[in-house]
Amino acid sequence: MTLIKSISGIRGTIGGKPDEGLNPLTIVKFVSAYATFVRQTTTLNTNKIVVGRDARISGLMVKNIVIGTLNGMGFNVVDIDMATTPTTELAVTMEGACGGIIITASHNPKQWNALKLLNEKGEFLNDREGKQVLEIAEKEAFEYATIENMGKIITDSRYKERHIDMVLRLKLVDVEAIKVAKFRVAIDCVNSVGGVIIPDLLYALGVKEIFKLHCNPHGNFSHNPEPVPENLTEISQLMTHAKANVGFVVDPDVDRLAVVCENGEMFGEEYTLVAVADYVLSKTPGNTVSNLSSSRALRDVTQKYGGSYHAAAVGEVNVVAKMKETQAVIGGEGNGGVIYPESHYGRDALVGIALFLTYLANKNQKVSELKSSYPQYFISKQKIELTPEIDVDHILLKVKEKFEAYDITDIDGVKIDFPDKWVHLRKSNTEPIIRIYAEAHTLKEAEELGNEMIAIIKELC
Repeated sequence: MTLIKSISGIRGTIGGKPDEGLNPLTIVKFVSAYATFVRQTTTLNTNKIVVGRDARISGLMVKNIVIGTLNGMGFNVVDIDMATTPTTELAVTMEGACGGIIITASHNPKQWNALKLLNEKGEFLNDREGKQVLEIAEKEAFEYATIENMGKIITDSRYKERHIDMVLRLKLVDVEAIKVAKFRVAIDCVNSVGGVIIPDLLYALGVKEIFKLHCNPHGNFSHNPEPVPENLTEISQLMTHAKANVGFVVDPDVDRLAVVCENGEMFGEEYTLVAVADYVLSKTPGNTVSNLSSSRALRDVTQKYGGSYHAAAVGEVNVVAKMKETQAVIGGEGNGGVIYPESHYGRDALVGIALFLTYLANKNQKVSELKSSYPQYFISKQKIELTPEIDVDHILLKVKEKFEAYDITDIDGVKIDFPDKWVHLRKSNTEPIIRIYAEAHTLKEAEELGNEMIAIIKELC
Protein backbone atom coordinates (compact mmCIF):
# COMPACT_ATOMS: atom_id res chain seq x y z
CA MET A 1 0.00 0.00 0.00
CA THR A 2 1.15 3.54 -0.76
CA LEU A 3 0.18 6.89 0.75
CA ILE A 4 1.72 10.16 -0.45
CA LYS A 5 1.00 13.35 1.48
CA SER A 6 2.11 16.47 -0.34
CA ILE A 7 1.21 20.11 -0.76
CA SER A 8 -0.86 19.16 -3.82
CA GLY A 9 -3.14 16.89 -1.78
CA ILE A 10 -3.19 13.32 -0.61
CA ARG A 11 -2.83 10.37 -2.96
CA GLY A 12 -2.64 6.65 -2.35
CA THR A 13 -3.75 3.14 -3.13
CA ILE A 14 -7.09 2.12 -1.70
CA GLY A 15 -7.02 -0.01 1.45
CA GLY A 16 -4.33 -0.95 3.95
CA LYS A 17 -3.64 -0.09 7.55
CA PRO A 18 -3.86 3.49 8.87
CA ASP A 19 -1.15 5.64 7.19
CA GLU A 20 -0.34 2.83 4.76
CA GLY A 21 -2.96 3.57 2.10
CA LEU A 22 -5.85 5.81 1.22
CA ASN A 23 -8.47 4.53 3.66
CA PRO A 24 -11.46 6.05 5.52
CA LEU A 25 -9.41 7.09 8.56
CA THR A 26 -6.85 8.90 6.43
CA ILE A 27 -9.54 10.59 4.36
CA VAL A 28 -11.39 11.87 7.44
CA LYS A 29 -8.21 13.27 8.97
CA PHE A 30 -7.07 15.07 5.85
CA VAL A 31 -10.51 16.46 4.92
CA SER A 32 -10.96 17.71 8.49
CA ALA A 33 -7.65 19.54 8.22
CA TYR A 34 -8.63 21.06 4.88
CA ALA A 35 -12.00 22.21 6.26
CA THR A 36 -10.22 23.84 9.20
CA PHE A 37 -7.82 25.59 6.84
CA VAL A 38 -10.71 26.90 4.72
CA ARG A 39 -12.53 28.14 7.82
CA GLN A 40 -9.43 30.03 8.92
CA THR A 41 -8.48 31.57 5.58
CA THR A 42 -11.51 32.15 3.35
CA THR A 43 -12.40 35.74 2.54
CA LEU A 44 -15.94 34.85 1.47
CA ASN A 45 -19.10 34.98 3.52
CA THR A 46 -20.22 31.51 2.53
CA ASN A 47 -20.35 28.06 4.01
CA LYS A 48 -20.18 25.98 0.82
CA ILE A 49 -17.54 23.58 -0.49
CA VAL A 50 -17.87 21.85 -3.88
CA VAL A 51 -17.10 18.13 -4.23
CA GLY A 52 -16.65 16.32 -7.55
CA ARG A 53 -15.15 12.98 -8.55
CA ASP A 54 -13.96 11.03 -11.56
CA ALA A 55 -15.36 7.58 -12.34
CA ARG A 56 -12.90 5.48 -10.33
CA ILE A 57 -14.30 2.36 -8.69
CA SER A 58 -13.45 3.77 -5.26
CA GLY A 59 -14.88 7.20 -6.08
CA LEU A 60 -18.32 6.83 -4.52
CA MET A 61 -16.88 5.40 -1.29
CA VAL A 62 -14.37 8.23 -1.00
CA LYS A 63 -16.97 10.87 -1.91
CA ASN A 64 -19.37 9.70 0.80
CA ILE A 65 -16.63 9.96 3.43
CA VAL A 66 -15.50 13.38 2.16
CA ILE A 67 -19.03 14.80 2.19
CA GLY A 68 -19.83 13.32 5.60
CA THR A 69 -16.65 14.77 7.05
CA LEU A 70 -17.28 18.22 5.60
CA ASN A 71 -20.84 18.15 6.95
CA GLY A 72 -19.41 17.09 10.31
CA MET A 73 -17.09 20.11 10.16
CA GLY A 74 -20.11 22.35 9.64
CA PHE A 75 -19.87 22.94 5.88
CA ASN A 76 -22.63 22.66 3.32
CA VAL A 77 -21.48 20.53 0.38
CA VAL A 78 -22.42 21.12 -3.25
CA ASP A 79 -22.24 17.57 -4.58
CA ILE A 80 -21.70 17.64 -8.36
CA ASP A 81 -20.79 13.93 -8.30
CA MET A 82 -19.06 12.67 -11.48
CA ALA A 83 -17.32 15.68 -13.00
CA THR A 84 -14.01 16.60 -14.56
CA THR A 85 -11.33 18.46 -12.64
CA PRO A 86 -11.87 21.65 -14.69
CA THR A 87 -15.65 21.34 -14.22
CA THR A 88 -15.16 21.19 -10.46
CA GLU A 89 -12.80 24.18 -10.56
CA LEU A 90 -15.41 26.21 -12.45
CA ALA A 91 -18.16 25.08 -10.07
CA VAL A 92 -16.32 26.60 -7.11
CA THR A 93 -16.45 30.11 -8.56
CA MET A 94 -19.91 29.70 -10.12
CA GLU A 95 -21.27 28.63 -6.72
CA GLY A 96 -19.40 31.34 -4.86
CA ALA A 97 -18.01 28.52 -2.69
CA CYS A 98 -15.07 28.90 -0.35
CA GLY A 99 -13.30 25.80 -1.67
CA GLY A 100 -13.54 22.52 -3.48
CA ILE A 101 -12.28 18.94 -3.40
CA ILE A 102 -11.75 16.85 -6.53
CA ILE A 103 -11.60 13.11 -5.93
CA THR A 104 -9.27 11.81 -8.61
CA ALA A 105 -5.83 10.30 -8.99
CA SER A 106 -5.47 11.74 -12.51
CA HIS A 107 -3.45 9.33 -14.67
CA ASN A 108 -2.69 6.77 -11.94
CA PRO A 109 -4.07 3.22 -12.34
CA LYS A 110 -7.46 2.21 -10.95
CA GLN A 111 -6.22 1.11 -7.50
CA TRP A 112 -5.23 4.71 -6.77
CA ASN A 113 -7.35 7.65 -5.70
CA ALA A 114 -6.62 11.11 -4.35
CA LEU A 115 -8.00 14.33 -2.93
CA LYS A 116 -7.06 17.50 -4.82
CA LEU A 117 -7.74 20.68 -2.88
CA LEU A 118 -9.01 23.99 -4.28
CA ASN A 119 -9.19 27.49 -2.88
CA GLU A 120 -12.10 29.91 -3.25
CA LYS A 121 -10.89 30.88 -6.74
CA GLY A 122 -11.20 27.29 -7.93
CA GLU A 123 -7.41 26.99 -8.11
CA PHE A 124 -5.09 24.51 -6.42
CA LEU A 125 -3.56 25.42 -3.07
CA ASN A 126 -0.05 26.82 -3.26
CA ASP A 127 3.00 25.51 -1.42
CA ARG A 128 2.43 27.57 1.73
CA GLU A 129 -1.28 26.71 1.90
CA GLY A 130 -0.65 23.01 1.29
CA LYS A 131 1.89 22.93 4.12
CA GLN A 132 -0.67 24.54 6.43
CA VAL A 133 -3.14 21.76 5.69
CA LEU A 134 -0.48 19.11 6.32
CA GLU A 135 0.45 20.74 9.62
CA ILE A 136 -3.18 20.87 10.78
CA ALA A 137 -3.59 17.20 9.87
CA GLU A 138 -0.41 16.20 11.70
CA LYS A 139 -1.48 18.01 14.87
CA GLU A 140 -5.14 16.98 14.47
CA ALA A 141 -5.94 20.62 15.22
CA PHE A 142 -9.59 20.48 14.17
CA GLU A 143 -12.94 20.49 15.88
CA TYR A 144 -16.24 19.08 14.65
CA ALA A 145 -19.56 20.92 14.62
CA THR A 146 -22.33 20.44 17.17
CA ILE A 147 -25.66 19.00 16.09
CA GLU A 148 -27.08 22.49 15.59
CA ASN A 149 -24.25 23.48 13.23
CA MET A 150 -23.84 20.41 11.03
CA GLY A 151 -23.77 21.02 7.29
CA LYS A 152 -26.12 19.75 4.61
CA ILE A 153 -25.81 18.31 1.10
CA ILE A 154 -26.86 20.25 -2.00
CA THR A 155 -26.96 18.07 -5.12
CA ASP A 156 -26.40 19.80 -8.47
CA SER A 157 -26.01 17.88 -11.74
CA ARG A 158 -26.01 20.89 -14.09
CA TYR A 159 -22.31 21.69 -14.17
CA LYS A 160 -21.48 19.56 -17.20
CA GLU A 161 -23.76 21.76 -19.32
CA ARG A 162 -22.46 24.95 -17.68
CA HIS A 163 -18.88 23.96 -18.46
CA ILE A 164 -19.72 23.27 -22.10
CA ASP A 165 -21.61 26.56 -22.38
CA MET A 166 -18.57 28.40 -21.01
CA VAL A 167 -16.36 26.82 -23.69
CA LEU A 168 -18.80 27.72 -26.47
CA ARG A 169 -18.83 31.37 -25.34
CA LEU A 170 -15.05 31.80 -25.69
CA LYS A 171 -14.28 34.43 -28.36
CA LEU A 172 -11.66 32.27 -30.10
CA VAL A 173 -13.95 29.24 -30.36
CA ASP A 174 -15.66 29.27 -33.79
CA VAL A 175 -18.52 26.79 -33.70
CA GLU A 176 -19.65 27.62 -37.23
CA ALA A 177 -16.18 26.97 -38.69
CA ILE A 178 -16.00 23.62 -36.91
CA LYS A 179 -19.47 22.69 -38.13
CA VAL A 180 -18.65 23.58 -41.74
CA ALA A 181 -15.43 21.52 -41.58
CA LYS A 182 -17.48 18.35 -40.97
CA PHE A 183 -14.76 16.71 -38.91
CA ARG A 184 -14.83 12.99 -38.21
CA VAL A 185 -13.50 12.71 -34.64
CA ALA A 186 -12.31 9.66 -32.70
CA ILE A 187 -12.11 9.78 -28.90
CA ASP A 188 -10.74 7.58 -26.12
CA CYS A 189 -12.04 8.55 -22.67
CA VAL A 190 -10.56 5.62 -20.70
CA ASN A 191 -13.87 4.69 -18.97
CA SER A 192 -14.08 7.84 -16.88
CA VAL A 193 -15.93 11.17 -16.84
CA GLY A 194 -14.57 12.18 -20.24
CA GLY A 195 -16.90 9.59 -21.72
CA VAL A 196 -19.83 11.66 -20.46
CA ILE A 197 -18.74 15.22 -21.26
CA ILE A 198 -16.47 14.97 -24.34
CA PRO A 199 -19.15 13.59 -26.73
CA ASP A 200 -21.60 16.27 -25.56
CA LEU A 201 -18.97 18.96 -26.13
CA LEU A 202 -18.24 17.71 -29.64
CA TYR A 203 -21.92 17.59 -30.57
CA ALA A 204 -22.34 21.14 -29.21
CA LEU A 205 -19.39 22.22 -31.39
CA GLY A 206 -21.15 20.91 -34.48
CA VAL A 207 -19.28 17.61 -34.87
CA LYS A 208 -21.74 14.98 -36.14
CA GLU A 209 -19.50 11.94 -36.62
CA ILE A 210 -17.84 10.71 -33.41
CA PHE A 211 -16.11 7.35 -33.03
CA LYS A 212 -16.00 6.38 -29.39
CA LEU A 213 -13.56 4.21 -27.45
CA HIS A 214 -14.02 3.44 -23.75
CA CYS A 215 -16.68 6.06 -23.05
CA ASN A 216 -18.64 3.98 -20.51
CA PRO A 217 -17.67 5.63 -17.17
CA HIS A 218 -17.44 2.52 -15.00
CA GLY A 219 -13.91 3.23 -13.75
CA ASN A 220 -12.47 -0.15 -14.66
CA PHE A 221 -9.94 1.40 -17.01
CA SER A 222 -9.53 -0.54 -20.25
CA HIS A 223 -5.84 0.38 -20.49
CA ASN A 224 -3.24 2.28 -18.50
CA PRO A 225 -4.96 5.67 -18.13
CA GLU A 226 -1.94 7.88 -18.79
CA PRO A 227 -2.42 9.29 -22.33
CA VAL A 228 1.02 8.46 -23.70
CA PRO A 229 1.73 6.67 -27.02
CA GLU A 230 2.35 3.18 -25.61
CA ASN A 231 -1.15 3.19 -24.09
CA LEU A 232 -2.97 4.48 -27.17
CA THR A 233 -2.62 1.71 -29.74
CA GLU A 234 -6.39 1.17 -30.06
CA ILE A 235 -7.24 4.71 -31.10
CA SER A 236 -4.25 4.74 -33.42
CA GLN A 237 -5.75 1.77 -35.27
CA LEU A 238 -9.25 3.28 -35.15
CA MET A 239 -8.10 6.47 -36.90
CA THR A 240 -7.38 4.79 -40.21
CA HIS A 241 -10.27 2.32 -39.94
CA ALA A 242 -12.82 5.10 -39.30
CA LYS A 243 -11.14 7.57 -41.67
CA ALA A 244 -11.20 10.09 -38.82
CA ASN A 245 -9.69 13.55 -39.28
CA VAL A 246 -8.48 13.86 -35.69
CA GLY A 247 -8.42 11.87 -32.47
CA PHE A 248 -8.61 13.12 -28.88
CA VAL A 249 -7.57 11.22 -25.75
CA VAL A 250 -8.10 12.43 -22.19
CA ASP A 251 -7.02 11.16 -18.80
CA PRO A 252 -9.57 10.10 -16.13
CA ASP A 253 -10.18 13.63 -14.80
CA VAL A 254 -9.99 15.34 -18.23
CA ASP A 255 -7.36 17.99 -17.58
CA ARG A 256 -4.84 16.45 -20.01
CA LEU A 257 -5.36 16.22 -23.77
CA ALA A 258 -3.49 14.10 -26.30
CA VAL A 259 -4.14 14.51 -30.02
CA VAL A 260 -3.90 11.79 -32.67
CA CYS A 261 -3.18 12.49 -36.36
CA GLU A 262 -5.41 11.26 -39.17
CA ASN A 263 -2.82 8.60 -40.08
CA GLY A 264 -2.82 7.12 -36.56
CA GLU A 265 0.43 8.76 -35.48
CA MET A 266 0.58 10.66 -32.22
CA PHE A 267 0.53 14.46 -32.53
CA GLY A 268 2.51 14.42 -29.29
CA GLU A 269 1.37 15.51 -25.83
CA GLU A 270 3.96 18.29 -25.88
CA TYR A 271 2.50 19.71 -29.07
CA THR A 272 -1.08 19.96 -27.78
CA LEU A 273 -0.14 23.15 -25.93
CA VAL A 274 2.14 24.30 -28.77
CA ALA A 275 -0.66 24.11 -31.37
CA VAL A 276 -3.27 25.75 -29.15
CA ALA A 277 -0.78 28.48 -28.23
CA ASP A 278 0.02 29.01 -31.91
CA TYR A 279 -3.65 29.71 -32.56
CA VAL A 280 -4.20 31.90 -29.50
CA LEU A 281 -1.04 33.93 -30.15
CA SER A 282 -2.01 34.48 -33.79
CA LYS A 283 -5.14 36.27 -32.53
CA THR A 284 -3.92 37.72 -29.22
CA PRO A 285 -0.11 38.07 -29.11
CA GLY A 286 1.44 37.97 -25.66
CA ASN A 287 3.50 35.94 -23.24
CA THR A 288 3.40 32.22 -22.54
CA VAL A 289 4.37 29.90 -19.69
CA SER A 290 5.04 26.19 -19.36
CA ASN A 291 6.87 24.10 -16.80
CA LEU A 292 10.55 23.18 -16.86
CA SER A 293 9.82 19.72 -18.27
CA SER A 294 7.97 21.05 -21.33
CA SER A 295 9.22 21.35 -24.90
CA ARG A 296 11.25 24.25 -26.26
CA ALA A 297 8.75 24.38 -29.13
CA LEU A 298 6.46 26.65 -27.09
CA ARG A 299 9.32 29.11 -26.65
CA ASP A 300 9.96 29.07 -30.41
CA VAL A 301 6.28 29.67 -31.28
CA THR A 302 5.99 32.45 -28.68
CA GLN A 303 9.02 34.27 -30.05
CA LYS A 304 7.57 34.02 -33.58
CA TYR A 305 4.74 36.29 -32.45
CA GLY A 306 7.02 38.66 -30.51
CA GLY A 307 6.08 37.40 -27.05
CA SER A 308 8.20 36.27 -24.13
CA TYR A 309 8.33 32.69 -22.91
CA HIS A 310 8.76 31.90 -19.20
CA ALA A 311 9.41 28.58 -17.42
CA ALA A 312 7.85 27.59 -14.09
CA ALA A 313 8.42 24.78 -11.63
CA VAL A 314 6.47 21.62 -12.40
CA GLY A 315 2.91 21.67 -11.11
CA GLU A 316 -0.22 23.46 -12.23
CA VAL A 317 -0.18 25.85 -9.28
CA ASN A 318 3.35 26.98 -10.17
CA VAL A 319 2.48 27.49 -13.84
CA VAL A 320 -0.61 29.50 -12.89
CA ALA A 321 1.41 31.72 -10.53
CA LYS A 322 3.97 32.44 -13.26
CA MET A 323 1.19 33.10 -15.80
CA LYS A 324 -0.37 35.70 -13.51
CA GLU A 325 3.03 37.25 -12.81
CA THR A 326 3.86 37.58 -16.53
CA GLN A 327 0.28 38.24 -17.72
CA ALA A 328 0.54 35.27 -20.07
CA VAL A 329 -2.28 34.83 -22.59
CA ILE A 330 -1.82 31.05 -22.76
CA GLY A 331 0.16 28.47 -20.81
CA GLY A 332 0.14 24.98 -19.44
CA GLU A 333 2.20 21.86 -19.14
CA GLY A 334 3.81 19.62 -21.71
CA ASN A 335 1.71 16.65 -20.62
CA GLY A 336 -1.19 17.99 -22.67
CA GLY A 337 -2.45 20.46 -20.07
CA VAL A 338 -3.79 23.68 -21.62
CA ILE A 339 -4.44 26.68 -19.34
CA TYR A 340 -6.33 29.52 -21.03
CA PRO A 341 -7.04 32.46 -18.70
CA GLU A 342 -9.99 33.63 -20.81
CA SER A 343 -11.81 30.56 -19.47
CA HIS A 344 -10.15 29.93 -16.10
CA TYR A 345 -6.76 29.26 -14.52
CA GLY A 346 -6.83 25.48 -14.73
CA ARG A 347 -5.80 22.78 -17.18
CA ASP A 348 -8.85 22.02 -19.28
CA ALA A 349 -9.08 19.43 -22.07
CA LEU A 350 -12.47 20.78 -23.18
CA VAL A 351 -10.98 24.21 -23.86
CA GLY A 352 -8.04 22.52 -25.61
CA ILE A 353 -10.35 20.52 -27.91
CA ALA A 354 -12.48 23.53 -28.86
CA LEU A 355 -9.49 25.76 -29.63
CA PHE A 356 -7.65 22.99 -31.51
CA LEU A 357 -10.68 22.19 -33.71
CA THR A 358 -11.20 25.89 -34.45
CA TYR A 359 -7.56 26.25 -35.48
CA LEU A 360 -7.71 23.09 -37.59
CA ALA A 361 -10.86 24.34 -39.34
CA ASN A 362 -9.25 27.71 -40.09
CA LYS A 363 -5.96 26.21 -41.30
CA ASN A 364 -7.70 23.67 -43.55
CA GLN A 365 -4.82 21.25 -43.02
CA LYS A 366 -4.45 17.65 -41.98
CA VAL A 367 -3.34 17.19 -38.38
CA SER A 368 -0.10 15.57 -39.55
CA GLU A 369 0.61 18.62 -41.75
CA LEU A 370 0.02 20.95 -38.82
CA LYS A 371 2.42 18.93 -36.69
CA SER A 372 5.16 19.03 -39.32
CA SER A 373 4.94 22.83 -39.42
CA TYR A 374 6.36 23.15 -35.90
CA PRO A 375 10.00 22.95 -34.73
CA GLN A 376 10.65 19.26 -34.24
CA TYR A 377 11.82 18.19 -30.82
CA PHE A 378 11.64 14.78 -29.20
CA ILE A 379 11.28 14.13 -25.48
CA SER A 380 12.39 11.01 -23.65
CA LYS A 381 10.52 10.45 -20.38
CA GLN A 382 12.21 7.99 -18.05
CA LYS A 383 12.14 7.31 -14.34
CA ILE A 384 13.95 5.52 -11.53
CA GLU A 385 12.09 3.85 -8.66
CA LEU A 386 13.07 5.28 -5.30
CA THR A 387 14.21 3.22 -2.33
CA PRO A 388 14.51 4.45 1.28
CA GLU A 389 18.31 4.57 1.22
CA ILE A 390 18.48 6.94 -1.76
CA ASP A 391 19.21 10.56 -0.78
CA VAL A 392 17.62 12.38 -3.70
CA ASP A 393 18.75 15.86 -2.65
CA HIS A 394 22.35 14.69 -2.44
CA ILE A 395 22.13 13.11 -5.89
CA LEU A 396 20.70 16.26 -7.46
CA LEU A 397 23.39 18.38 -5.82
CA LYS A 398 26.14 16.14 -7.23
CA VAL A 399 24.59 16.23 -10.71
CA LYS A 400 24.42 20.02 -10.51
CA GLU A 401 28.10 20.19 -9.56
CA LYS A 402 29.08 17.82 -12.36
CA PHE A 403 27.44 20.00 -15.03
CA GLU A 404 28.10 23.43 -13.51
CA ALA A 405 29.63 24.66 -16.79
CA TYR A 406 26.17 24.66 -18.40
CA ASP A 407 23.02 26.71 -17.84
CA ILE A 408 21.33 25.20 -14.77
CA THR A 409 17.91 25.90 -13.26
CA ASP A 410 17.26 24.52 -9.78
CA ILE A 411 13.84 25.92 -8.80
CA ASP A 412 12.46 22.39 -9.18
CA GLY A 413 15.01 19.62 -9.14
CA VAL A 414 17.85 20.23 -11.60
CA LYS A 415 17.44 21.21 -15.25
CA ILE A 416 20.57 21.36 -17.41
CA ASP A 417 20.27 23.36 -20.64
CA PHE A 418 22.78 22.39 -23.30
CA PRO A 419 22.95 24.43 -26.55
CA ASP A 420 20.88 21.91 -28.55
CA LYS A 421 19.14 19.82 -25.85
CA TRP A 422 18.16 19.71 -22.17
CA VAL A 423 17.58 17.26 -19.34
CA HIS A 424 15.47 17.74 -16.20
CA LEU A 425 15.75 15.60 -13.07
CA ARG A 426 13.19 15.91 -10.29
CA LYS A 427 11.54 13.93 -7.55
CA SER A 428 7.90 13.27 -8.36
CA ASN A 429 5.25 14.79 -6.07
CA THR A 430 2.76 12.05 -6.86
CA GLU A 431 4.78 8.82 -7.18
CA PRO A 432 7.86 7.36 -5.40
CA ILE A 433 10.16 7.95 -8.38
CA ILE A 434 12.76 10.30 -9.85
CA ARG A 435 11.59 11.60 -13.22
CA ILE A 436 14.21 12.14 -15.93
CA TYR A 437 12.99 14.14 -18.91
CA ALA A 438 15.33 14.88 -21.80
CA GLU A 439 14.69 16.71 -25.08
CA ALA A 440 16.72 16.86 -28.31
CA HIS A 441 16.19 17.11 -32.05
CA THR A 442 16.00 13.31 -32.36
CA LEU A 443 14.49 10.71 -30.05
CA LYS A 444 17.75 8.78 -30.09
CA GLU A 445 19.68 11.79 -28.76
CA ALA A 446 17.06 12.42 -26.08
CA GLU A 447 17.08 8.79 -24.94
CA GLU A 448 20.88 8.72 -24.88
CA LEU A 449 20.93 11.84 -22.70
CA GLY A 450 18.36 10.31 -20.36
CA ASN A 451 20.30 7.06 -20.15
CA GLU A 452 23.49 9.00 -19.40
CA MET A 453 21.76 10.63 -16.43
CA ILE A 454 20.40 7.28 -15.22
CA ALA A 455 23.92 5.85 -15.29
CA ILE A 456 25.23 8.85 -13.33
CA ILE A 457 22.47 8.48 -10.72
CA LYS A 458 23.11 4.76 -10.32
CA GLU A 459 26.81 5.46 -9.86
CA LEU A 460 26.04 8.08 -7.20
CA CYS A 461 23.66 5.67 -5.43
